[in-house]
Amino acid sequence: MKAEVEIGNKKYNVDFSKGIDISIPLNFNGVQPNTYGVGRASSKPFQDGNFIGDTRKGGPCNFETYSFTPHCNGTHTECIGHITDERIDILSSLNEEMIPATLISISPKSTTENYYPELNTEDLVITKQELENKLKDINPNFLNALIIRTIPNSESKKSRDYMKDIPAFFSIDAMEYIVSLGIQHLLVDTPSVDRLLDDGHLSAHNIFWETKGKQFNLNTKNKTITEMIFASENIKDGRYLLNLQIPAFVSDAAPSRPIIYKINEL
Repeated sequence: MKAEVEIGNKKYNVDFSKGIDISIPLNFNGVQPNTYGVGRASSKPFQDGNFIGDTRKGGPCNFETYSFTPHCNGTHTECIGHITDERIDILSSLNEEMIPATLISISPKSTTENYYPELNTEDLVITKQELENKLKDINPNFLNALIIRTIPNSESKKSRDYMKDIPAFFSIDAMEYIVSLGIQHLLVDTPSVDRLLDDGHLSAHNIFWETKGKQFNLNTKNKTITEMIFASENIKDGRYLLNLQIPAFVSDAAPSRPIIYKINEL
């Protein structure tokens, strides 16, 4: 299906039959990424007495129970309720269906930019300097969502144990810059915008949602962070329309399937 959309004062065409999936499929009992060493996402046939929910074992249908931790087992989208006492849910937070977005590629590096707790010498960081270099000429109408692909970009991101393969994260300066641009939806291919072991400070999360002392901020209730995406090498940096798909979970986070669509100015 092809359509014409207006973004800002300009018109673009888009082919909605050619969406590009930048999620990591959640392969229950199969290959999957993992963070914090939580249990792997798994499924098993429901069984009750003589009934078993597996046609391969004589059951009348496939009827499985699934177990997973959205924050740790793959692509997921989270809301402000991830870090506040108020149990805000992603279903009520995400209220946009088609979101103008920009995809950029960033090489994390050692830096003297700020972070709390203090950076270690081995930390690789997504910096404000790199973001400024990539975003200086971007049309602000396409900064409602920002998609960041880290370089190098390997297929191993779909199966990494991030307690063994330590990921990059955002400096305080970088996240403050993102907030200054008015970005509402941030998508990254790392398991967290913060250092995984940060003594519970979640500095970058709190800056993004502007939650001083983790206090709920009504003005940022509709902002989201999506982590553990995967944007393959054949997807070019540039402007897209983003459809951020989630199940109807009343929870602070849910597995998600971000789909991006190429657009062309008329």
